[in-house]
Amino acid sequence: MDLNKEHIYFLDSSFLNLVPLFTKTKFSKIAVLVDENTYHSCYPVISVLPVHHIIEIKSGEEQKNLNTCQHIWQKLTDFEFDRKSLLINIGGGVIGDMGGFCAATYKRGIKFVQIPTTLLSMVDASVGGKLGIDFNGFKNHIGVFEEPKGVYVYPGFLRTLDRRELRSGFAEIIKHCLIRDAVMWQEIQNISQANLNDIHFDWTHLIKHSIQIKAAVVKEDPKESGLRKILNFGHTIGHAVETYFLEKDAERLLHGEAIAVGMICEAWLSFHKGHISKVELETIVHYLLTIYGKVKVHPQAISQILPLTMQDKKNSFGKVKFSLLNKVGDCGYDHEVTETEMKESLLYYVNL
Repeated sequence: MDLNKEHIYFLDSSFLNLVPLFTKTKFSKIAVLVDENTYHSCYPVISVLPVHHIIEIKSGEEQKNLNTCQHIWQKLTDFEFDRKSLLINIGGGVIGDMGGFCAATYKRGIKFVQIPTTLLSMVDASVGGKLGIDFNGFKNHIGVFEEPKGVYVYPGFLRTLDRRELRSGFAEIIKHCLIRDAVMWQEIQNISQANLNDIHFDWTHLIKHSIQIKAAVVKEDPKESGLRKILNFGHTIGHAVETYFLEKDAERLLHGEAIAVGMICEAWLSFHKGHISKVELETIVHYLLTIYGKVKVHPQAISQILPLTMQDKKNSFGKVKFSLLNKVGDCGYDHEVTETEMKESLLYYVNL
């Protein structure tokens, strides 16, 4: 797949590949959305931006809500933005999801581009046009599908990233291999904690590989009516675990850390339903625990986690639907899983 044809571009430190965005299309006004981290670490190095306004918000998943959207919409209104304006989102998944959502809904839609600055947003959140915010503690509960005008990836930003955040993004790379590329799954198991801690490690190949997988799936099923659901492997239980921990400041999990828990549980469900072997399950579990360690999920928490799966966006007619591995490198979707099976998968994790 030619990523340029999908409006996904890789940048070098000159950022010159960004220039055609402003020369080929005339925008009435431009705003740049940042948080306090990207404002200081990423925004200053993008020297090719034309005249623009700055909108700065606080970082963190807890900011991904309607109150912050109101702030962004108010700024766009104060700047007298019209429908020929452009919003540039410079940041991780929160900035991309929420900035895109605000752009897609402001005056029924203005153009926006994503400049992801975290590994998670480079390989997942910025690609595919899923936009949204959290609502009453539920992840991405309110949102729309709208493709950005472009996604501009500069892997050099990863040198500014906290190593824990980097590991979080790596979970989505692991997921893409498990659902779509068994050969690459074997290869990435050579990536160690030492690699993840090395700020000079070159992520470009892995980022391109993940984007290729996601972009191909999204192109076939842009609105998640079928195949695109496989991208949610690990996310039904993973999102429930993430939501459970969102309210616990001292124990809060990053997205990828929660998805690692979800992938272990959902790999067990894949094994339980006869899709993968015990050896394959144990290999997946061993590698994920090597990279992420084990999250302390208390047995009594399971009864609070399970109801959260009822809010999963893949569900239909009151049934919880999972994307499960058919085999390593291939994934199915719309698998019905009972509450008892979900509980057993979480108990499997707890007892590892």
